[in-house]
Amino acid sequence: MKKFRILKVSLIAFGLFSIQSCFVAKDYTRPGDVQKEAQFRTDIVASQDQTIADVSWQEFFSDPTLKAYITKGLQNNLDIRTALQNIAVTEAYVKQGKAGYLPTLSVGPGYTYTKTSANTQFGRITGSQSLSQYDVTGNFSWEADIWGKIRSNYRGATANYLQTVEAHKAVQTNIVSTIANTYYQLIALDEQKKAIVKTIGFREQSLETIKALKEAGNVTQVAVNQTEAQLFNAKALLVDVDANIKLNENVLSVLLGETPQVIERGTIENQQIYSSLGVGLPAQILENRPDVKAAEFALVNAFENVNIANANFYPSLSLTATGGLQGIDIDKLFDAQSLFANVVARLAQPILQKRQIKTAKEVALANEEKALLAYKQTILTASKEVSDALARYEAADQKIPLKDKEAELYNQSIEYSEELLAYGMANYLEVITAREAALNAELNAINARLTKLNSVVELYRSVGGGWK
Repeated sequence: MKKFRILKVSLIAFGLFSIQSCFVAKDYTRPGDVQKEAQFRTDIVASQDQTIADVSWQEFFSDPTLKAYITKGLQNNLDIRTALQNIAVTEAYVKQGKAGYLPTLSVGPGYTYTKTSANTQFGRITGSQSLSQYDVTGNFSWEADIWGKIRSNYRGATANYLQTVEAHKAVQTNIVSTIANTYYQLIALDEQKKAIVKTIGFREQSLETIKALKEAGNVTQVAVNQTEAQLFNAKALLVDVDANIKLNENVLSVLLGETPQVIERGTIENQQIYSSLGVGLPAQILENRPDVKAAEFALVNAFENVNIANANFYPSLSLTATGGLQGIDIDKLFDAQSLFANVVARLAQPILQKRQIKTAKEVALANEEKALLAYKQTILTASKEVSDALARYEAADQKIPLKDKEAELYNQSIEYSEELLAYGMANYLEVITAREAALNAELNAINARLTKLNSVVELYRSVGGGWK
């Protein structure tokens, strides 16, 4: 009899091993074609071994005021704090997944009161009876991870946790870049305000000069009106700049986790660009960009869900046990005669499950494909952002000296035309045109400097910098 039981167990074990050889939870491997998606435009940048993504933001930015704001933002920003809570949630699920290999065990006392009916078949003979029973029962259950379902669940939870960690890094890089860009926008607006205020002063002087020339009969009232209209135009520009300054101060205040307030800041002349702007090799974007890594971890999670869905088609081996003490008299509950035990080993093969298992697999496969497409799209977007940032930086770098020269020439033309007008050798329209062009050229030169600063920050973020 004993040999027969050993034979049955051996046959069951052999059968399980044979089935397991058909399906074992697969290990994730990165899709082979993602390297092709992570490419930059070769006409914009050549491959470089060094990448600014390895530079910490404390070293990348030179303005101490800006660095103080970034530090405060990373401490107080509500998006950052929300991302940290997401990490805490997924970390708890990882611990739960790790405990999936352990059995469940519960112990507790119980009391059961039973009263039988007198109108049943046996109740007609024995009459209605009451029975009380006391027990202290322990319940034990455990499932063998034959097909790697528990392991896949743990690995999927781990991938989900790592995804939230990378999402936190992505939020940090966005916070760093947004604070820097908003700060640069403010100092550029300050510079534009200086230019407009200076222009208003010049136009007020010009208005007095034109009025004097009109009194002398050298110009008409039309020239006076045109000059005064230009003065009002400059004052209206000043109103817009002041409003934009307040709006950007409000944006930066919220980024810092504070109520809107005046923001102290430096000047645009004191901003230094990090000396080396290497973007690194295309493959490094897969390792440095948090959003790309987060998308890959989402793919890993979807991959493990497919493993779980496949494992549900195979039989499960479980062991359950119940034991403890039972008695109708509480004073005799802890006697040796009150002991009881029940042990069940069960092998269950799903057969008819209302198509739930098959549907779960189809959904898991579709979600895996969606995650793969999202991962590839994230890589394409990252590659585009790097190429865009490089193109904008190079354009701004080339544009700044041109705009500076343009503004210089227009300012000279103002001086020349005003002198010629005073001697009656020029038309007042030439002066008005020169003034308007000079102001626009000066504002455009400031915008070119702002674009260069913003493109550097965007390049830093797009290659994965800002979270170290």
